Amino acid sequence: MTARATGESGSRDTLNRLRVVRAAMDLADESGIESLTMRELGRRLGVEAASLYNHVAGKDDLLDGMVDLVVAEIEFPGEGVDWTEAMRRRAVSARGVFARHPWAAGLMDSRERSDASTLSYADRVLGILLRAGFSPGVAANAFLALDSYILGFERQRSTLSWGDEPENAERAQEFVATIPEGAYPSLARVAAEYAEQPFDEAAAFDFGLALVLDSLQRLLD
Repeated sequence: MTARATGESGSRDTLNRLRVVRAAMDLADESGIESLTMRELGRRLGVEAASLYNHVAGKDDLLDGMVDLVVAEIEFPGEGVDWTEAMRRRAVSARGVFARHPWAAGLMDSRERSDASTLSYADRVLGILLRAGFSPGVAANAFLALDSYILGFERQRSTLSWGDEPENAERAQEFVATIPEGAYPSLARVAAEYAEQPFDEAAAFDFGLALVLDSLQRLLD
């Protein structure tokens, strides 16, 4: 019997696969994905690191389990919702999940293995696009374009956002002050506007998402 199956069916101690994976997620949420080691996870759970291998096959299996749970947190609208609205709600939900788990976007983007939950997620997205009228090939490209935007925005947003709006404005003002006069004029102009009108992360996300969805709608039309 595999370590995965053993973890799911229970073991003689108080641990199981779900508890181990959730503890790993909590550790990554608090200290970053780079802090996640089997030794540190075992310490958090009060067991020797070797005991964890009764529930996960190794570090890669643990990371795959974390991706499974992240994917399960992304919400889908019910039947009868227009495809653009369905994709918009999915994207907004995913962004909320990534806000809760800042490490998740990078981890999802780097994993090569697809488990049942990931495959089910992809099947649901493609199903919405196919029912909207996209051909299989175009539906696959649309899925790729949308998820590339969602994951990419999350991974790069820290270059423009420094916290809440007052902090954003203050940091932008500080940045403007560090630019030598006449240097980087375009960057200085944008930073000056952010100093007056703080960067709105949600609005920026919606702006890019609308461009992708509008382009796909024109293609479908």
